[in-house]
Parts: sequence; structure tokens; C-alpha cells
Amino acid sequence: MPRQGRINIAGGIYHVIQRGLERREIFKNDEDREEFIRRLAEGLENTKHKCYGWVLMPNHFHLLIRSNAKPLSELMRSLLTGYAVYFNRKNKRSGYLYQNRYKSILCQEDNYLLELVRYIHLNPLRANLVKDMEGLNKYKWSGHAVLIGNNKEIKWQNTADILELFGRKQTDAVKKYIEFVKEAKNINYREELSGGGLIRSIGGWKEALNLSKSKHKQLGDERMLGDGEFVGSVLKEAEENLNRREHLKRKGWDKEKLIKRVCELMNIKEEEIYKRSKNSNVSRARNLLTYWGNRELGITGKDLGRVLSISSAAVSQSIKQGAKLVKENNHKLIT
Repeated sequence: MPRQGRINIAGGIYHVIQRGLERREIFKNDEDREEFIRRLAEGLENTKHKCYGWVLMPNHFHLLIRSNAKPLSELMRSLLTGYAVYFNRKNKRSGYLYQNRYKSILCQEDNYLLELVRYIHLNPLRANLVKDMEGLNKYKWSGHAVLIGNNKEIKWQNTADILELFGRKQTDAVKKYIEFVKEAKNINYREELSGGGLIRSIGGWKEALNLSKSKHKQLGDERMLGDGEFVGSVLKEAEENLNRREHLKRKGWDKEKLIKRVCELMNIKEEEIYKRSKNSNVSRARNLLTYWGNRELGITGKDLGRVLSISSAAVSQSIKQGAKLVKENNHKLIT
């Protein structure tokens, strides 16, 4: 069976898991973990994604990421490739470091965000890397210590969005979060949360069997964790995006035609769009180019950055401005 493509949803919550080849260690010591963290922080800054939870285990890691306008793959490609090169060079080895491609599970936020934060952060306790909650609270290589204020070195983890779900006052929120984690400390491995190949979107095999017996059909997809309504809406959106892009390509829309369109709309010469300018129409044209190029034609942020000679972070900001322009002025790609 051919592998399914990634589902890219701007603002989506993704549980990311990557394991070492043949379950071998991918982190041998703290130096390795520091290097990985450094690269993760750099990638989050460049892509403007948010990280809500994370843990580094000897032979694998988990991340809980909210994507931005850029696809998750831009963060993961840079992070995984860069770290593998570092690890191989340091250990004088060659070949693959990871077991297959990373797993990314798009998750229904209301139902699973806090469940995943807790599940990910309990990994060291389940694996006996720490003995108890006190040890987990001090475990440096997890977002749990950051959330409760025991690791102030990590500045890139988004703690505010999670703690505010437990209360307005930070001290009270931290206490409630700790109690929330404690409630599940004796619960073992949950396959539906960890990318175990279940029909995660309907709650695993037990629920799937119950539905089968009742002859009730429920939509499921292994790339997602959520109820059937959530899965259906995501698949519908993904299909609509794909159909729209294919339609535009059949109509001859490409990078050159897009540039011509935005320059006409903003009343500027085509050569002006390639250079930064104080001219507001040029700035608007560049923002529309990144937004429509990325959203409507599927052009990667990296390629758009090359066209406009700007960084990945600047492309991300430009896409946001382009989206705002389209909404406020009702600009249309096709008139």
C-alpha cells in the first residue's frame, strides 16, 4: 500500500514522533540533547510554529506542535537532517539515523490537546528514566519541567497557552497542571496517542469493533486523532485545497502568471516585485504573492523566499500579511 501524504493544516495541532533506526539510541549524552534542542529552538523561530510539549528519550522523541502558515515538514526537515549530520559526524558513522519517516498525527484540539501534553510528559516515568513525580519534575529533557517553572533555560516552549487552560493565576494553574499529570501517572502506554497504527480517529480497535458490530460507519484516518466529524472536515478541506490547486494548474497558473496578476492588481511593474521597497503597493504585491503562491498554488516557503530574496521567517510574516490583505480588501486571484 502506498504511504499517505502529509495533511497540512495551518494552526493544526500535531503529535510528532521519531524513533532511532532499529530502536538504537539517537541521543547518547547531554551534549547530543543540547544540540537537538538548539536546532529545535532555531527551527521554531524560523517557522513560527509553537511547541506545547516535548520529551527526549534515549532512542526516540515526541513533540507537540501547533503549525503556522508553513507546513510542519519545513520544521522537521531542517531539524532531522541537521541533527543526523551532526550525530553521524560526531560518532564517525554513516547511513540512516532514524527508523522510517517521522510520524505526525493531526489532533482534534478540544478533545486531545491536554491529554497529549500529559501523555508526552509522562514518558520518562513510564520508561523508568525517573522513579517518581519528584524525579519527573526535575527531568531536564522534557517540557514538563518547563511548564512547572523548574527549567527556566528553555525560552522557546509555549507555556502560556497550556497553563491558561488550568487557570488565570500562574501559581494556581501550575498546581492544577501537576495534579492533572499525577492523575495519569499509573496509566500505561496508550497506543491511540502514540502513533501505533490504530484507527486513532475512532478511539482504537475496541471502539472500531463496537462500531463494526453495530454496523455503524465512522470515518477514520491513521494520520489523525479525533472524532469522525473532525476527520471528515479535515479530509474535506484537504481535498478542496488539492482540487483548487489542480484546477488552477490546468488553467495555466504558475509562478510567472501569479506574479503578473499581483503586479497588475497593485499597479506596479513586474521587475519591482523582486526588490524590497518603501512603496506600499510593492509591499502589498509581495505579500499577495507569498499568500496566493503558498495557499493557492502550493509553492513552498523556501521557493518563495528564493524568488523574493527573503528569509523563511520573512516569508511566514509575508503570508500572514497577504491573508490579511485578501480578507480586508476582498482581493480575488481570479476575477
